[in-house]
Amino acid sequence: MATTKQKQAAVHNLEKAREAKNARTQGPSVHKKDDGLSAAEKRDLDANQFAFPKQRKEPLSDASHVRNALARFDQVEGVTDAERSEAWKRIKAAADRFGVEVEAEDWRELFDGGRAKKKP
Repeated sequence: MATTKQKQAAVHNLEKAREAKNARTQGPSVHKKDDGLSAAEKRDLDANQFAFPKQRKEPLSDASHVRNALARFDQVEGVTDAERSEAWKRIKAAADRFGVEVEAEDWRELFDGGRAKKKP
């Protein structure tokens, strides 16, 4: 059973939440943080703007996407070692272009415990 103090705090919190909601709905428009490329934007990218252009995997359109490509490099499935080597060159070039620091010297260093499957 809730105490009187807990009930008062709950009522106070509800009032604050309602005020905040009203301020959001009546105030200036606030856009959500951009979570990446839309399907249409990704479709409109040139093939050379992807780490894996043939598969159109891992876009390299900005620093955030370059960091994401590095983080997910070992999760890309169905590509050969030659395709990975070419993708690594593209990622390194994009990292230089956008000022993203890359600690690994070779793409194989990213595969410690990775789960990617190579193409036969």
